[in-house]
Amino acid sequence: MTSTEFQLLSEPCAWLVAHGSSCAELLGFITGVLNVWLVTRENIWSWPLGVLNAGFYMVVFARTGLYSDTGLQVVYLVLSLYGWWHWLRGGPRHAAVVVTRTTRRTAMIMAAIGLVAWVSLATVTQRLPGAALPWLDAALVSISLVAQYMMTRKLLENWLLWIAVDVVYVGLFINRQLPLTAILYAVFLVLAIIGYVQWHRSAARTRLASLPASS
Repeated sequence: MTSTEFQLLSEPCAWLVAHGSSCAELLGFITGVLNVWLVTRENIWSWPLGVLNAGFYMVVFARTGLYSDTGLQVVYLVLSLYGWWHWLRGGPRHAAVVVTRTTRRTAMIMAAIGLVAWVSLATVTQRLPGAALPWLDAALVSISLVAQYMMTRKLLENWLLWIAVDVVYVGLFINRQLPLTAILYAVFLVLAIIGYVQWHRSAARTRLASLPASS
């Protein structure tokens, strides 16, 4: 790469930094919107975009002291790889997975995991220098972790968790002076509502298809 080419690439990043953002945040914004939009469509290409999005936001959150969220991106990356495989091959006889409702037993297990993760993360991160709002950050991360796993399993109610989390995240990112990310999570909120509606319809179609034909 020549010095001229490098300057052309670095100037937009410098402008973003001067205005309170960064190239990593911009790329995270773009991949994040595309990722969630494709998930609402049950499109398998959402998962490779999820891997890229996690990488960009590892950088963004590490720079702003949101250490629980930084660690969450590592988990997102792993779950995105798992979700990619599971959506393609995780159904009966290695077929594609369909949308289903969350059973009471699964909901209780997820709630217990989320609670343990919240307390554990907050206890650790509150001791780190520069940690920002560790208990709130850890709570949001724990719920997000549960929601992301439920998404890999195509459980409908994952969207309800995302709706709740996105509302709080918008305020958190405004507080941490990440305006572009705050806008991103406002977009995520809208997409989560759309995702719930579309997946609800998908689950209904699956139930109808599984009913025995009338004689």
